[in-house]
Amino acid sequence: MGEQPIYTTRAHVFQIDPSTKKNWVPASKQAVTVSYFYDSTRNSYRIISVDGSKVIINSTITPNMTFTKTSQKFGQWADSRANTVFGLGFASEQQLTKFAEKFQEIKDAAKLAKDKSQEKGDTLSNHSQESGRETPSANQASSINGTDDEKISFSPETAQLKSENERLKSCVEQSNTTAKKYETELQTLKESNARLVDALQESSANVESWKKELTVCQEESETLRKKIGELEAQCKEANQEKQRNAQLTVRVKELEAELQEKEQELENLRRQAEIIPQLMGECESITTKLKVAESKNKELEGRIEGLQMDINDSRQKQGNMKGELKKFMDVLDGKLDELHEFRQGLAKLGVDN
Repeated sequence: MGEQPIYTTRAHVFQIDPSTKKNWVPASKQAVTVSYFYDSTRNSYRIISVDGSKVIINSTITPNMTFTKTSQKFGQWADSRANTVFGLGFASEQQLTKFAEKFQEIKDAAKLAKDKSQEKGDTLSNHSQESGRETPSANQASSINGTDDEKISFSPETAQLKSENERLKSCVEQSNTTAKKYETELQTLKESNARLVDALQESSANVESWKKELTVCQEESETLRKKIGELEAQCKEANQEKQRNAQLTVRVKELEAELQEKEQELENLRRQAEIIPQLMGECESITTKLKVAESKNKELEGRIEGLQMDINDSRQKQGNMKGELKKFMDVLDGKLDELHEFRQGLAKLGVDN
């Protein structure tokens, strides 16, 4: 089966700065695909993210890892094997929550798989330890038998030694019985060991086939990465085309607005063109009236000139009359003076009389 994606999302990828261990360094220029993968052959889980042809995240999830939410849209986890800290920036809080829940779920699954593998390892270790303990017991039994035979062959004919010989024989018989029992168990263990060897060989054969499948999957993955790169390039071209279309749409709207303005101006000009004949008639009547007014104006100017000449004549006559009146006034003043002197003379004569 190989590795299969079980969950996929998109996020901006960051890594902790190895020099400062504080600042975040962007690992991708834009949001990229981040996926959880499950390897059924190894019973392991990984987080993988690829930006074009570059693998920016390859983190195997272990039970000791912890995914921490540091803000509403950002989370991080530490990978001791890669000796770094990964950070993900999501477009929404829901995506971050879903990724964190999936991380906890996979972490629990990895812990369960680790516990099962430890139980299997402990079982195999116990079997090997029992087989190791049983084999020395059989050897010990055979060693005791050889010692007793030597004692029987070379023991002196005394009652004490005979009793010891009997006791030793009983011990040997018991040890032989125990040895047979151990031999039976040893045979059982050997058969179990043979079955385990067969299973191991079968597993090795499966590993070889799995390696071949892994190679095929890697080749398919490389092909998919290339296709993803091509699709991303096509997406970039499509985005550029969308931007161009948007600009063209805006330009078309502007041109439509200008066209409407021009049409409105043309309509106004048409309306004005309809009014032009009427205006021309009015203009002709006004021209006629203007000619009549000009002729009247000329007559008035002639009259004004005549009146101006009359005024000038009257002014001249008035000036002459003023001169004559002044002379008359001077004569009158002289006459009045004479009359006054005459009155004074008459008054003086009346006083004398």
